[in-house]
Amino acid sequence: MHCTKSWFCLQVEASKAALEACGLEPNAIDSVYVGNVHGMITPCALYMSRHTAIRLGCRKEIPCLTVSKLCGSGFQAIVNSIQDLMVGDSNIILTGGSDNMSDSPFALKGFRFGMRLGSEPKTYDMLWASLSDSYVNMPMGLTAEKLGEKFNLTRQEVDEYALLSQQRWKKAYDNGEFFDEIAQVEVKTRKGVVNFAKDEHPKPDTTMEGLAKLPTIFKKNGLVTPGNASGICDGAGALILANEHAVDKYDLKPLAKIVGYGLGGCEPETMGYAPVPAVRGLLDKTGYTLDDVDQLEINEAFGAQVPMATLLSCFTSFCTCHFLKFQVLACQKELDFPMEKFNSCGGAIAVGHPIAATGARISAHVVHKLRRNNEKIGIASACIAGGQVIDDYGQIENVESAVSQNTKRYKEYPCFSCVCFYLYILTFIGLD
Repeated sequence: MHCTKSWFCLQVEASKAALEACGLEPNAIDSVYVGNVHGMITPCALYMSRHTAIRLGCRKEIPCLTVSKLCGSGFQAIVNSIQDLMVGDSNIILTGGSDNMSDSPFALKGFRFGMRLGSEPKTYDMLWASLSDSYVNMPMGLTAEKLGEKFNLTRQEVDEYALLSQQRWKKAYDNGEFFDEIAQVEVKTRKGVVNFAKDEHPKPDTTMEGLAKLPTIFKKNGLVTPGNASGICDGAGALILANEHAVDKYDLKPLAKIVGYGLGGCEPETMGYAPVPAVRGLLDKTGYTLDDVDQLEINEAFGAQVPMATLLSCFTSFCTCHFLKFQVLACQKELDFPMEKFNSCGGAIAVGHPIAATGARISAHVVHKLRRNNEKIGIASACIAGGQVIDDYGQIENVESAVSQNTKRYKEYPCFSCVCFYLYILTFIGLD
């Protein structure tokens, strides 16, 4: 379905849900950070963070920033918020990310000063451009193929992981595990207004036989297919972050405590591998080990990427985001992290990957999952086109009242004593 809501409208809907969930009035917000990729070339999205704040009723005096870091945009918005809290510029911050990929435009280049009679203007698909690295002249799907070669992954392995992602999503959905994470959104269609309360990208009836019939897209006899990569979709996510002062002032009940975050990079040709060194660096910085981690989430841009993640520790229609699956497998293998704790409710292969919203979605999901399972530490991570990576939440310590307890972890890492309160994501709308 083509989502008629703009990037900005999606973000407003998610932000309203986050504020309502924690009982905060918009005038309590000190800053707004919003991630966005595909909307940076459209009028409404250029002003996304500022217009979101104004539409919500936040004070006109507060600063706002729209962040673009490709697949890490939503994560980077959270990191920027953490840094704001660390230096005391803000006490409560609204953050998140939004993308309406189905509305990403085509650009007409060289037309501003006129065209000669008979000449053909050059057009650019801005969606495809955002999913291709011009420096190495490679679409993201080919980076997944290279990663698969490096780790000797087979098509069957990647398809098996894709099937697992779909099956895990179905089990989690049937058990109501996404209920606290999703805010309903009204979407206008030709048949009238539809109230979306369930992601439409997942394909729970997926089979190995069906996956095996799909053609590879980027390389003959390769790995990446429309069935084992993330899909093109639309969505938004919002989170409320606060420091100890704000928790006491507004009598807030934190969901989790942020312990740290990590940033890193690798060769652009194998960008899907980047979560491996980033997670390892984050663990070194915070003093944890993979044995301490209860849940690890790595964005499933391509199935081949996932296997690497284990060692470290949304649609069947074609889109460049389908590469995630391969990358995830490679990361899982490299991190040697238990598969039962890795993307345990499915990932972007099932639900899709609305680029800038993904950081907020994964972060929110990790927090809610830790609380449901009565677990403590979680890491959320994503590779980024161009060979970058971000572990935006890094490790999350799940506590009922982290601030009032004045735990040892706060004393060791006082600059990371910001608290994540309420996190909501909009249901993702897929393209058939």
